[in-house]
Amino acid sequence: MILITGVAGFIGFHTTKALLSKGIPVIGIDNINDYYDTSLKNDRLAQLKDDPNFEFHKVDLSEYEKIQDIVDGHSGLDNIIHLGAQAGVRYSLENPFAYSRSNLTGHLSILEIARKLQEKDKLKHLVYASSSSVYGGNTKQPFSVDDPVNKPVSLYASTKRANELMTQSYSHLYRIPATGLRFFTVYGPWGRPDMAYFKFTKAMYSGKSIDVYNNGDMMRDFTYIDDIVDGIFAVNDAVPSGDSEYAVGDAPHRVFNLGHNKPENLDEFVKTLERLTGCTANINYKPMQPGDVKETYADIDREKSVFGFEPKITLEDGLSRFVDWFKDYYKPNIEVQKTGT
Repeated sequence: MILITGVAGFIGFHTTKALLSKGIPVIGIDNINDYYDTSLKNDRLAQLKDDPNFEFHKVDLSEYEKIQDIVDGHSGLDNIIHLGAQAGVRYSLENPFAYSRSNLTGHLSILEIARKLQEKDKLKHLVYASSSSVYGGNTKQPFSVDDPVNKPVSLYASTKRANELMTQSYSHLYRIPATGLRFFTVYGPWGRPDMAYFKFTKAMYSGKSIDVYNNGDMMRDFTYIDDIVDGIFAVNDAVPSGDSEYAVGDAPHRVFNLGHNKPENLDEFVKTLERLTGCTANINYKPMQPGDVKETYADIDREKSVFGFEPKITLEDGLSRFVDWFKDYYKPNIEVQKTGT
């Protein structure tokens, strides 16, 4: 039995759906906050709730005692995949305390849950979400987990790096087997409306303009959700020990990248969306935003060798799948603006 945090979120939903398809019981928690449209989160949950192996609890990550009570009520729970967090780089400039509550106190709650399970010899593995944002102001490309990550350019990035350091200390002290995953620009059906690909598609179908930052001179290592889920599954089975290859110090703790290893230019990305939607983008070019980075690019050589991570979905294919989902989910509520109309 697996505890999944952020189960109503984008990656949490897809991970849970894949686990349930394999007959693996999941206890899911999420606070259903209003950072973006809660109806999308509830519709994701609706895809899961009828499965007899799924149990949902609406609870905030910072509410440690409530989460502990949930865990204590399930003797078969032995695995944690911690994907819940306050997302968004730019939003961390507007509401910083949401990040301290969810990403710092919330992560500490999960570490304490893991510690209690480890004390009872019940914990197999804690897998948690970090972010490519931790690479911050680094200019060396591609980003490797061996690179220094002491130049965060957003509070969000700082909290994700703090999560890695907090986990390292708990893993060292309590021998918690843990793996952090630095996700690179995850996209796909049921995605987050605050992400560029989602906002661009919605704006293009409704005839509105899109904001493209740094005058389009940006690169992103777009990684399709199915490849991310495959990576989570593979790394979950690769449980670290203190003497595992790439363990941090003597602790059973490792950190990996999950990215496509093929950064795409933002202008070319928009052209791909135009082709797939049949809409012409009305682009507002704007300067770089505070907290943004110009390029993300994942080095995944280590991930290939340790747990066979090999992204399969091309950007064209992945965006095509997203656009098909978007039209099916939103079409009754939008006016499609075709090219030349």
